[in-house]
Amino acid sequence: MPEKKRVVLLGATGSVGESTLSVLRKHADRFSLLGIAANNSQDELDNIAREFEVPHQRLFKDSGIDGLMELSTLPEADIIIVATTGTVAVRPTIAALEAGKKVGLANKETLVLAGQFVIPVARKSKGTLLPVDSEHNAIWQCLEGLADRSHLRRIHLTASGGPFLNHTRKELEEVTTEEALKHPNWDMGVKITVDSSTMANKGLEMIEARWLFDLEPDQVRVVIHPQSIIHSMAEFRDGSIIAQMAPPSMTFPIQHVLAYPDRLESCQDPLDFERILRLDLRPPDEDKFPCLRLARTAMEMGGLAPAVFNTANEIAVEAFVQNQIPFLAIADLIEHTMSTATFTEPGSLDELLDLEPEISKLVRSGLAKFSKGTLSAKS
Repeated sequence: MPEKKRVVLLGATGSVGESTLSVLRKHADRFSLLGIAANNSQDELDNIAREFEVPHQRLFKDSGIDGLMELSTLPEADIIIVATTGTVAVRPTIAALEAGKKVGLANKETLVLAGQFVIPVARKSKGTLLPVDSEHNAIWQCLEGLADRSHLRRIHLTASGGPFLNHTRKELEEVTTEEALKHPNWDMGVKITVDSSTMANKGLEMIEARWLFDLEPDQVRVVIHPQSIIHSMAEFRDGSIIAQMAPPSMTFPIQHVLAYPDRLESCQDPLDFERILRLDLRPPDEDKFPCLRLARTAMEMGGLAPAVFNTANEIAVEAFVQNQIPFLAIADLIEHTMSTATFTEPGSLDELLDLEPEISKLVRSGLAKFSKGTLSAKS
């Protein structure tokens, strides 16, 4: 029996954290939980610590970034799962890579905001960056063993289309937060579920994929696949396409990252091909879901543009959830912010992170234009 891998889990109480714990329960003979962190739920952390006999735990509201940095660089840790939200994950991710750790990355902001700084560290350090998001994990599996990257033509990230896939734009004017939070396939947190309903989530994944797989923007495509069984595809220059498939559960990519390069028995039932399965595919409607178009623009512009897209989306989603703006105003606010921001190439990670409050201020200055009962900038 191989020695147990020692796991640090940043973001232990979120949806990815819960799925990670499911994998650890299933394979308690292969993994031990060395450290855990969460934002503000001490009781939940304590429960996890008792169940898994965790020696190190940090509550972010008490320990701050220093606590995450400490956990991500524990000398005895074998792999760090980064499942926190927001920019707090950027420095711990870099620190873990510099310390030679395997880093399973499930945090979108790390590469969307700081890919130009994180990826060079991953390449130069003895650490390894492993994608946890189901779409990026799928592409990684599709490309494994590819000796000549020039053979790759492009990748196709699949998107369920969320709860409003078949809505008309007119119907989208009246949707509520409760409707936006009813995802047909995935059980996720509030922010990412709303992002899925606007397809901003897929836009962020496009930007991530560009960095993870060293792609040009026109090599990153999105295709609608309502069943969420094909998690993504790689297309090669000879026309061949390789797809990675699994049920719509985060336990599959998380377990792949934790066990890599081994393959372990799955935590959940695999696909059953003795049953009839539908695999529908169709192009996205960027007129109905403009966040995709805006994310592609940000990816093509580079520099500070992805950070502006991300921050504007975060603030817009928060306003929508609080019933301050209608659903369609999420994309309107992002577009307005991107059209008024001044984009420059940040010279360092510190400079980039220092600009975040300025970007937030710019977004909030435009928020009133899109509040319910006011005319949008497009009117």
